[in-house]
Amino acid sequence: MPQMNMVQAINDALRLEMARDPRVVIMGEDVGKVGGVFRVTAGLFDEFGDERVIDTPLSEGGIIGAAVGMALYGMVPIPEIQFSDFIFPAYDQIVSELAKYRYRSGGEYPCNMVIRTPVGGGIRGGHYHSQHPESLFIHVAGLKVVCPSNPHDAKGLLLASIRDPDPVLFFEPKRIYRAAKGDVPEGDYTVPLGSAAVTREGRHVTVLAYGAMLYECLDAAAKAAEQGVEAEVIDLRTLWPVDIDTIIASVKKTGRLVVVHEAPKTGGFAGELISLVCEKAFYHLEAPPARVTGFDTPFPYTLEMEYLPLSHRILPALLNTAKA
Repeated sequence: MPQMNMVQAINDALRLEMARDPRVVIMGEDVGKVGGVFRVTAGLFDEFGDERVIDTPLSEGGIIGAAVGMALYGMVPIPEIQFSDFIFPAYDQIVSELAKYRYRSGGEYPCNMVIRTPVGGGIRGGHYHSQHPESLFIHVAGLKVVCPSNPHDAKGLLLASIRDPDPVLFFEPKRIYRAAKGDVPEGDYTVPLGSAAVTREGRHVTVLAYGAMLYECLDAAAKAAEQGVEAEVIDLRTLWPVDIDTIIASVKKTGRLVVVHEAPKTGGFAGELISLVCEKAFYHLEAPPARVTGFDTPFPYTLEMEYLPLSHRILPALLNTAKA
């Protein structure tokens, strides 16, 4: 089984699906001849040509609007937004058009497409290249949201997303594009959407994370184990629809919950996850749930490592929650 990083795994998924389904089209800024700013689409322009790997103008609203039109006519577009920070000019197209067509048409126009976009901090990108805006899209009815943490899942989740009848926003954590490496099966396979993975078993506290923060949680969990606290770490993988059954089963076992994400605390996804747990497993909780997140400030350049919820901030939350 070949070893790949996340860039290679996503590229492999795109190549596989373009060869399998002639309706699949990639489009975005510099995705063609250049291969994308992170080279995720490298080689696809030469293999499939300029009618299926399309370099677009610098207009996020135009990219998504054109992709919506393609999807309505039966194509399967995969537009790339170069950084998730730049997705906001396309927000109206996503919220008002893309996410609503299947509902508005009674299922006649499912408008299935995947928006790929690099997300998160860790590359010294400053506030224009480091945000993690998942909560703004989880709130959108009709849209699925995915954020893988490793190459195996990135390939399998992307293939599942492309074949899903609903539109999917596929966040790719740029900090681990090349840092996370692992075994990736050759050929076709999918990882089901809406399915979380228990990446470390434990009995004292449940930890929820996704994307690059999973590794910070695993590091903190290993350090907590040295102090007698065994944390169960769950990789959500699909943010919405979230795998609430796996979460609740873990919380019923541990009685405690910590949620970690890069985005600011206020209005963040952690609050929704905690609310769901309180609704479904309140009487199993032995301590107040905790959040370890980014701060309620613009993403800083100089103090990036202080802003991110790294393991040195997660560890006290695990220990305090487990002992509360």
